Amino acid sequence: MTDERFFELCKYERQLAAEGYSLIAGIDEAGRGPLAGPVAAACVIFKSEGPFVKGADDSKKLSEKRRESLFEEIKEKSFAYGISLVDNHRIDEINILQATYEAMRNALEEAIKMADDKMPGILLVDHVHIPQVEIPQISITHGDAQSVSIASASILAKVSRDRLMKQFDEEFPRYGFAKHKGYGTKAHYEAIAQYGPSEIHRMTFLKKLYS
Repeated sequence: MTDERFFELCKYERQLAAEGYSLIAGIDEAGRGPLAGPVAAACVIFKSEGPFVKGADDSKKLSEKRRESLFEEIKEKSFAYGISLVDNHRIDEINILQATYEAMRNALEEAIKMADDKMPGILLVDHVHIPQVEIPQISITHGDAQSVSIASASILAKVSRDRLMKQFDEEFPRYGFAKHKGYGTKAHYEAIAQYGPSEIHRMTFLKKLYS
């Protein structure tokens, strides 16, 4: 990552530090779209003066190897962090959007616990506004490509979910979860057609197949 790109990714954090915020949290999710597995969310709290993680960017743009190395660096450099996974049964129960909000709130709560109950002054959130949260929020479209705090959260969320989907691949080897992570690839749909849904499939996402 160039210095210019890193400087650009820290623009929200610099502005908020100038406004007097001492702790800033970034929140993002991973896995809203797949047919199987949980939705994940992460919250990363940084001190407004940093240190931030150079190299943290939209997790989808990074290689798996790079995400894995940044995962550890983010945990080390952050003031606190929290990760939450909400499973497929809960997704089917309350719908994917509400499950995503629930995961985000849970991740925020975990981060605050890790911070010894020190509250971030503001939340930077990718795309959405999280309901039932009293801390002020700034919703940023494509936030994982615009804020180093959100980018850091996106990496924690994606790596955590991908690791779990690899574990599920061992438990349900017919579906190829290690490769597609539960997304609706041609091979995944063919496996569902041949074997039926597994215990971790989101039945509300398979209505066209089982209506």
